[in-house]
Amino acid sequence: MSLYVVIGAGPMGLCTVRRLAEQGINVIGLEAHHDVGGLWDIDSPTSTMYDSAHLISSKRMTEFNDFPMDDDVATYPKHDQLKRYFQAYARHFDLYRHYQFNCWVEQIEPQGNNWRIRYRSDNKEHELIAQGVLLANGTLHEPNKVQFDGAFTGEHMHSCDYTSADVFAGKRVLIVGCGNSGCDIAVDAVHRASQVDMVVRRGYYFLPKFVAGRPTDTLGGKIRLPNALKQRLDGLLVRLISGKPSQYGLPDPDYKMYESHPVINSLFLHHIGHGDIRVRPSVSKLTADGAQFSDGEHGAYDLILQATGYKLHYPFISKQHLNWHGDAPQLYLNMFNPLHPSLFVMGMVEAAGLGWQGRDEQAKLVAKVIRLQQDNPDAAARFFDRVKAKAGQRIDGGMRYLEVERMAYYVHKADYLHTLSQEMAALGAER
Repeated sequence: MSLYVVIGAGPMGLCTVRRLAEQGINVIGLEAHHDVGGLWDIDSPTSTMYDSAHLISSKRMTEFNDFPMDDDVATYPKHDQLKRYFQAYARHFDLYRHYQFNCWVEQIEPQGNNWRIRYRSDNKEHELIAQGVLLANGTLHEPNKVQFDGAFTGEHMHSCDYTSADVFAGKRVLIVGCGNSGCDIAVDAVHRASQVDMVVRRGYYFLPKFVAGRPTDTLGGKIRLPNALKQRLDGLLVRLISGKPSQYGLPDPDYKMYESHPVINSLFLHHIGHGDIRVRPSVSKLTADGAQFSDGEHGAYDLILQATGYKLHYPFISKQHLNWHGDAPQLYLNMFNPLHPSLFVMGMVEAAGLGWQGRDEQAKLVAKVIRLQQDNPDAAARFFDRVKAKAGQRIDGGMRYLEVERMAYYVHKADYLHTLSQEMAALGAER
């Protein structure tokens, strides 16, 4: 019986295993940790989670539709609540039986029409031959570390190694990067450090987590507006709620709303406004005791923390097999490979509000395609003709996303889900 292997037991891996099993596909999952949860299990050796981390989207906009979180779970759950949620999901859908834990995948390579998977478990090398492989190992593991001129003799770390605000106690801290993690960590640092500075090179749109007592991401959306009109209206709404970033000494964004991911944080601007966090421009060079900035000023620090994000990283497979061009693989719907119809990348997608349900829709479609490959190879071949024709097309809804690495696999939620639905309907007609 043909075997399909899913790499990872985070939310993407779990729903992928679930949907393949529902289609009667022989599937196993390989997970490096001893339990499910992926990134959200802070004890996992592959997790880059920190003690204070919570969802930046609300639970009802993030959860799986057919497995809602309990009412007593916080609106913006902490990582430990999410770990328990995924454990419950795995038990409910009987997914544990499909997984092999403590398995570190070391190499995936083609072998004829199949794939050879080498992995390590219990200090032993193992090998599997599979008809197909689905990569669901996540996108937030490989740190994007910036190399600066000069040298700093103090403590230097990346947010991937940050776990607790204890590290800031009594220290002068410089945080480089103003994304969601950077702002969360800066708020942590305020309460422990003697000084907190933050390098902010680019403008961001800032939103609180609640507006009028409701989670911000639940406002609006009952009527779908044209994408360009929604950009303008929501940009004005953000201005009304939070003001212009320049009013806080921050750079204003030079792009439209949704062309980069907004920062969702109720406390960051509060602390900026209270002088708890000092805004700095870009670093010109590091010095032995701190950093020289582009405005000519110098800052002395005990700790420099880079909150500079993550790179896509699939270390166990050659980039050539992923049709990798530029900053990311070029795949249809961010999943389907024009070079290898039995190699799928799961969860390599970001969009405002996509949530785990959006990933589940990916899993449903992939499971249908694999089922079609087994039941109707000619119809599956026609599907992959579309994959080859459309692999370079980005479902961006007309948005001009920032040309930065972290936006390379960003999509427009409504247009992306609509295309998934269209493809699912087309596959149904093929059957």
